Amino acid sequence: MDPIVEVVALILGFIGWIMVGVALPNRYWKVSSVDGNVITTSTIYENLWMSCATDSTGVHNCREFPSLLALNGYIQASRALMITSILLGTFGLVGALIGIKCSKAGGENYVLKGRIAGTAGVLFILQEGLCTMISVSWYAFNITQDFFDPFFPGTKYEIGEGLYIGWCSAVLAIAGGVCLSCSCKAGTQEKYPLRYERGTAYSGAAPSRSAATSTYGRNAYV
Repeated sequence: MDPIVEVVALILGFIGWIMVGVALPNRYWKVSSVDGNVITTSTIYENLWMSCATDSTGVHNCREFPSLLALNGYIQASRALMITSILLGTFGLVGALIGIKCSKAGGENYVLKGRIAGTAGVLFILQEGLCTMISVSWYAFNITQDFFDPFFPGTKYEIGEGLYIGWCSAVLAIAGGVCLSCSCKAGTQEKYPLRYERGTAYSGAAPSRSAATSTYGRNAYV
């Protein structure tokens, strides 16, 4: 595989990993504006960890969720998926750094390096990409479900910037993982054939000069 493609895949996976780390603590996963006069207009926003409110004067008040067990199931699942994404994305980055051909780590065994890079690509796709995608999409689904429900009694929120960051990170991680996964083919393609040399191989002791002279001129078919 082209080393340039591997480096690009590593960069995409790294950027996706960084963006997951940015999206996880971001406060604006869902946002709601309460209109009023200049003083009473406020914005309420939440993420996986806390609920905050700010008014038009710039005063912020945040309150962490008091109980983990009292949270909705999708919030707990989103927390677990995002943390898993960061942890396994870290392992994927380490594997990618070892597996790419231009890296000196791992020695000169390119078959093994290709398999390590392929494993890192699978980690990017299945863990950092899909875990993040499922987490933010599930969270966004609950926001839209409550927003379009005419009988929902609580505050209706809209999708915040934290979810968009999460979606972008998932797309980048999946793209980098697909490129790295292709390098696992090196384990089956880099099997070089034996070198062929023209000529005849003889075994046994060479005939003596007298024996060679005595057979000279005889019919080979007799």
